[in-house]
Amino acid sequence: MQETNSEVMSHKSRWLWFSVLTIVIVSIDQWSKIYAIENWKGLPPRTFFNDLFRIQYAENPGAFLSLFAGFSPELRFWLLIVMTGTMMLGMTIYLLFSRTVSTLVFFAFTLVVGGGVSNMIDRIRFECVIDYFNLGIGSVRTGIFNIADMAISAGFLLMLPLILFGEKSSSSKEATKSSTDATATGSTAS
Repeated sequence: MQETNSEVMSHKSRWLWFSVLTIVIVSIDQWSKIYAIENWKGLPPRTFFNDLFRIQYAENPGAFLSLFAGFSPELRFWLLIVMTGTMMLGMTIYLLFSRTVSTLVFFAFTLVVGGGVSNMIDRIRFECVIDYFNLGIGSVRTGIFNIADMAISAGFLLMLPLILFGEKSSSSKEATKSSTDATATGSTAS
């Protein structure tokens, strides 16, 4: 199974891109959360653009949309720190050592890992995730989110075409190439 350079990044460039993106996401997200704690905690929501955008400080002890928030602190620790940490480690190993990870999948999962690591830092430091942005029109609103959540969402959006339309497998690419080569050989033999 042979991959072209456009489909798979080199090992060295994967390490570089993974490190840079993860450090940038975690740094910006953690800085923004410190800013939120120091400047928005305890204040009423601020609205902008006719309430399309809100700055609304919140502390989320759970996961996405407060999932698991009602669980005991011990259970949340095992689910949201140990299990999430294990998944982030597994994704990191896959991204850095797999010989077949495509560039699109690499960048998508790197965004997810960067955001996941930053939210996990919150859970370890504060026992909750610091959130502060909210979008919507009238009563139709998003949950309250942060920059790490935006990175995770961007990673999933990058994956959406693969989820919806699939990715041609290497074997089908090779079969198409072999078929094309056989056709070309057959037509030149005539």
